[in-house]
Amino acid sequence: MAKANDKQYEAMFLFGAAAASDAEKAIQTARGIIERHNGAVLVAKRWDERKLAYEIRGQKRGLYVITYFTAPGDAVSAIERDVNLSEDVLRVMVTDAAHLNKDEMEKVEPQPIIKEERPSWERGGDRFDRGDRGDRGGDRGGDRRDRDDRGGDRGGDRGGDRPEGERPAIRAPRAPRAVAGNTGDEKPAAEPIPSSRE
Repeated sequence: MAKANDKQYEAMFLFGAAAASDAEKAIQTARGIIERHNGAVLVAKRWDERKLAYEIRGQKRGLYVITYFTAPGDAVSAIERDVNLSEDVLRVMVTDAAHLNKDEMEKVEPQPIIKEERPSWERGGDRFDRGDRGDRGGDRGGDRRDRDDRGGDRGGDRGGDRPEGERPAIRAPRAPRAVAGNTGDEKPAAEPIPSSRE
């Protein structure tokens, strides 16, 4: 019986491949875990049997059981703890289902998995997909042949565009900087700039 402060949840239980032969037992196990923590099961059904994305506790396939239930908020952590201690249930994911009514819960069915069998160089966002961005991609300068307009040859003086044959002006060497304490003509320290916080 649902109480006034109970919330509505969806729980997806994942059982090992052996549970697929007796799905009704898996449904009863999920129902028992929920009811043990003051939950009222609205809908519990076999959802699907699928190959897992990665191995969990030595299992490569699993049976999914979906349940909708109402329970107090503190029941969720207790349900997750029971699943962690269970040998039959591999995982559980509990989410809020306040937006669903009972008819929608009954109609929930697994979606087909659509595998994309295209080579990696045809997939979007791949590192080889450079499109028309030139050989470097992005805003890094485009094609190397078009670099004449970027201010010279990247070497030497970087003086920009000069007529052919003109050389840069030769500068006189700079005098070394005086180190404080070494010379008698030290400059007084500059006055501090007043801060805006004062």
